[in-house]
Amino acid sequence: MDFISPVMEEKIRRKFNRACTEYRLLEDGDRILIAVSGGKDSLALCRLMAHQARIFKPRIHVEAAHVVMDNIPYETSRPYLESFCQQLHMPLHILHGSFDEDRSDGRGKTKCFLCSWHRRKLLFAFASERGFNKVALGHHQDDILTTWLMNVTYEGNASTILPKMQMEHYPLQLIRPLCLVEESWISELARLSGFEHQKTVCPYEDQTRRRDMNNIFHQLEVLNPEARYSMWHAIQWSHSSL
Repeated sequence: MDFISPVMEEKIRRKFNRACTEYRLLEDGDRILIAVSGGKDSLALCRLMAHQARIFKPRIHVEAAHVVMDNIPYETSRPYLESFCQQLHMPLHILHGSFDEDRSDGRGKTKCFLCSWHRRKLLFAFASERGFNKVALGHHQDDILTTWLMNVTYEGNASTILPKMQMEHYPLQLIRPLCLVEESWISELARLSGFEHQKTVCPYEDQTRRRDMNNIFHQLEVLNPEARYSMWHAIQWSHSSL
């Protein structure tokens, strides 16, 4: 049973509401599938979206999906996820998949990349088949800024993940309602609310560049406490592109 942290949750909800309004993430009649990994970000997103679904305008329908890659030793307590979603009156779908890294289309790719790609493919196919028009992901502001730093550093471009994106191969929009929320706020909410940790952490999590770049991002915040806001301003999304 989760405790409730009303002050922190309200603080996050204000940012959530601002993002939904500013980037036009929610519309009347939306059927939204929430990707639930079992981590703090997706659990916080579920709680916010469940609350939003009880509001008269806009009228939205939300369900959750948890993807299990059977060949990766990473595990979240499914009974806990089921109980968590049941308390929110939110249907939860458990999707199973796997991948063969020795196939020709997988050679040269890391397990982390292949796992992520196949998870997304399974999630998007399920959402499309079940008549959802949007998939909600739990990326927060730190994720977006870290992706921007990675692309600037390694790819030579200033692109990053967007609050809203129309998919090319599926009739779906991806939305990120936590895009204005700092990760530290979500960590505090998870601590105060007693969110349960994953049973087994992904064994490949430390093999990515993202963790190193996230550390660099926090070093920049130590050098300049306003670095987060300066970087956010530098991204300069145009509303017409969202």
